[in-house]
Amino acid sequence: MSVETNLAALGLELPEVATPAGAYVPAVISGNLVFTAGQIPLIDGKLMAEGRLGAEITAEQGKEIAQRCALNAIAAVKSVLGDLERVKKVVKVVGFVASTPEFTAQPGVVNGASELLQAAFGDVGIHARSAVGVAVLPLNSPVEVELIVEFE
Repeated sequence: MSVETNLAALGLELPEVATPAGAYVPAVISGNLVFTAGQIPLIDGKLMAEGRLGAEITAEQGKEIAQRCALNAIAAVKSVLGDLERVKKVVKVVGFVASTPEFTAQPGVVNGASELLQAAFGDVGIHARSAVGVAVLPLNSPVEVELIVEFE
């Protein structure tokens, strides 16, 4: 099954790629890799949630937010490749989680992105990953996700 068919089976559809909020592009190709810019949980140009994990946002909500970030990142990959079936491997995921100093469940939050990538891409979606807690993210986003993807 195709990546977009797998997403549809999960009740998800690729969004339009968000307009960058600065002097950058959503994704760039270098060699046989796609590097996405950090993707925040925008839906129709608006954040699906604002705040920090451990304060305004629960870990379970954070996991859903990370999933949306990954969906936006997949859309950014498609914007430069044209066809997600060209993806050979999701190589690396970096997840940033805006959180209070006491919050230590960043890996569980970023699992929302990782699990979506594995469901969408199958074995191709199994990747290396970092999950980093930070004080604040752009626009007061709770989570930001970026991808490195190999293609053929």
